[in-house]
Amino acid sequence: MSTDKIALVTGYTGESGKALVKELITNNQFKKIILVGRRKVDYTENEYKEKTEQREIDFDQIDNYTEAFRGADVHFCCLGTTRGKSGAEGFRRVDFDYIVGAARLAKQEGCKHFHLVSSQGANENSYFLYPQVKGQAEAALTKMSFPRLSIYRPAMLMVDRVEHRLMERIAHSIIGHTVQRIAPEWITTPVQILARAMCFNSFTKDRPSVEIIDNHAIFRLAEQQPNPSTGQTKATNEL
Repeated sequence: MSTDKIALVTGYTGESGKALVKELITNNQFKKIILVGRRKVDYTENEYKEKTEQREIDFDQIDNYTEAFRGADVHFCCLGTTRGKSGAEGFRRVDFDYIVGAARLAKQEGCKHFHLVSSQGANENSYFLYPQVKGQAEAALTKMSFPRLSIYRPAMLMVDRVEHRLMERIAHSIIGHTVQRIAPEWITTPVQILARAMCFNSFTKDRPSVEIIDNHAIFRLAEQQPNPSTGQTKATNEL
């Protein structure tokens, strides 16, 4: 399916962002994909060069980059870090300040549908930093009154990354492929599944203006994303 929509992705250099951009390009759902980030990526694939436009910004000075958020119908926000990687202050800056700043400019520039990758267990009233900040970001975006806001709460994201985080190494070691075969929706979410769900959900109708999509719902949406070569829906067991 081809449309005239233009997508904008923040956090496109992270693993979930990479999977999403690949899905958007492969499925030909958008005529153009704007990539907004702190650094540009030197893509070698022609399809990436043809369909993407990279706009470099400083998230700490985001109000100086209003034009970077202009021209998109749909915004996919995959921004995120960890306390272990960035410290408590750095984590809050990325997972709250950057996300809220990007959403504010997206709304200002006419974004009709904002997608946020949050996390399972997000709760603004939590005593723990990670779910608390995730929940606070969700609450802040909800108050912005987007025409449509989709919040995804995946479980532990499963991906083969070059730089493995400690918890991911432990998870892969303990969980392996067993849990994904027996109960794939229990505590894991392959990034490809999340990307498919987000892509498909951009074209669904009769959904609430604000929706929180848990891990089970993410898998259900992913099953409905058409295969670009056959037009048939993809089953999650293809992963």
